[in-house]
Amino acid sequence: MMKLKVQLQCKNLHEYLRELSPELLDRLYNHPATCLAVYRELPSLAKNYVMRMLFLDQPLPQAAVALWVKKDGQKDHDECVSILSGLRLWHSLQLQGGLQGYSLNPVFKDNLRIALLGGGKAWADEGSSLGPDRHARDIESLDKYALERWEVILHFMVGSPSAAVSQDLAQLLVQAGLMRSEAGEAPYITSAGFQFLLLDTASQLWYFTLQYLKTAQSRGMDLVEILSFLFQLSFSTLGRDYSVEGMSESLLTFLQHLREFGLVFQRKRKSRRYYPTRLAITLAAGVTSSSSSSSSSSSSSFNSAPGTGDAGFIVVETNYRIYAYTNSELQIALVALFSEMLYRFPNLVVAQVTRESVQQAIANGITANQIIHFLKTRAHPVMLKQTPVLPPTITDQIRLWELERDRLQFTEGVLYNQFLSQADFEMLRDRAQSLGCLVWQDAPHRVMVVTPQGHSEVKRFWKRQRSNT
Repeated sequence: MMKLKVQLQCKNLHEYLRELSPELLDRLYNHPATCLAVYRELPSLAKNYVMRMLFLDQPLPQAAVALWVKKDGQKDHDECVSILSGLRLWHSLQLQGGLQGYSLNPVFKDNLRIALLGGGKAWADEGSSLGPDRHARDIESLDKYALERWEVILHFMVGSPSAAVSQDLAQLLVQAGLMRSEAGEAPYITSAGFQFLLLDTASQLWYFTLQYLKTAQSRGMDLVEILSFLFQLSFSTLGRDYSVEGMSESLLTFLQHLREFGLVFQRKRKSRRYYPTRLAITLAAGVTSSSSSSSSSSSSSFNSAPGTGDAGFIVVETNYRIYAYTNSELQIALVALFSEMLYRFPNLVVAQVTRESVQQAIANGITANQIIHFLKTRAHPVMLKQTPVLPPTITDQIRLWELERDRLQFTEGVLYNQFLSQADFEMLRDRAQSLGCLVWQDAPHRVMVVTPQGHSEVKRFWKRQRSNT
């Protein structure tokens, strides 16, 4: 099968944390839940290094640490040192005698000890202090709620009229590049948004969370506070309620956003208790390999293609007909992004791939390769038995329709003409060329086009030349 080149930069937890400033990282390690979450995602060898130094009060020489692995494991050793140093878990320092050594970050060390051995303050205020919940939710209902809330966002992205999200969430989708918004028009999906919909639910959640965190500080939120809360949620017990007592206003706002994403259940906005859902608990637990299969059958639906119990449901015929055996509104909406709907039955949708429908999808930023990848990855088991999976006439025609639309490329520019002499034209053309802003030229007719960005500089140059003559 063709591999789709995913342009979405879905960093894992450590890649994200290494981009934070040293001050923010040091503040993060003040909470045991954060330290345990960071430790949990370390490579096995790095975990071993941390545990060897967790109860040492003195730094170790770097030469002694290097002896912990054999020569053939030097590459893994160097990688672990890079990760531990990048996360500020290890500090390099000079020992007596001039030797270089490593010491474990003291704040991280103290709080990881608390996380592993017990002690310290409770990470979250359990709802037992509020008494029994008359509207308690079981695990099954929480799973159903989480997926329903998340699918509302996905439905909104594909333009389902019944899906509505808050203005904050719609703005976040636009800022993340998953949707595009123009004046007076409803937001519509972009090429990156279409790639986003092809990811599994766990990867979608983590990518979306990263985009949210990027805008947290501009919203007036404390990044360390909300990150610590996310890590706390990952250690929560599914089906247990927790109290909002003691939360700051910033954290209460964040909780409402998590509620809209389906990461927590809260019966009312002013409710004094909330229930973390499976989406929240697995969010920080599987971000290093979020697409890996879950060991628990009950959580498998959270790692599959969103909106389907079975990924193989599409049959494509050589007459450009698509038969989608699904009752998922989301998957039907995805098919409708690049085809024309013809018939709708209880468990079957019939669509037609046309020149107009494909070029409209391409105009919205969806590429031919993405359409073909979508059809291949959701091909019915009957189609998977044939080689190639999709009829070549279909794949070739979709690519040709894309090329047909891309024959002309439009570039904004400023036209220069009516030069009095060929020398003036060549002087200005050469200047524009040296600035890298020349778009097009026609020397015999003394006409040229420069970019809008380079126009002001070329214009200033022309005025200086004229004043000197």
